[in-house]
Amino acid sequence: MPGKIIDATISNFDEVFAEFKAESAKYKANLILFLADKDPSTSLSWCPDCVRAEPVIYSKVGASADDVVLLRAYVGDRPTWRNPQHPWRTDQTFQLKGVPTLVRWENESITGRLEDHEAHIEDKIDTLIAGN
Repeated sequence: MPGKIIDATISNFDEVFAEFKAESAKYKANLILFLADKDPSTSLSWCPDCVRAEPVIYSKVGASADDVVLLRAYVGDRPTWRNPQHPWRTDQTFQLKGVPTLVRWENESITGRLEDHEAHIEDKIDTLIAGN
């Protein structure tokens, strides 16, 4: 796994994100993974794209240098995420359209992004981590 993993939910994201940004200079790559919550009845994500992408993302991030931080931001259960007024859908910085979404954060902005349909593609993840 990467040098550091931080978890956040909608309710504590602002606080956790502030810490993430404050420490961003310590890391070569600062990544945010927006993903679905786990279904309590199965302990699996309710999102099939997340189930497919998560192991690939964790493997790629884990295989990289130890100077990577990954903030996992859980979007909530399915009804919460489906709400068009979900805070990360309407946020001008993130403007999420689907999960999982993996972004690279540098200099107070998103400098790379993999949307739900591509967040499982290994070479795209490598490129995002490398900052190319």
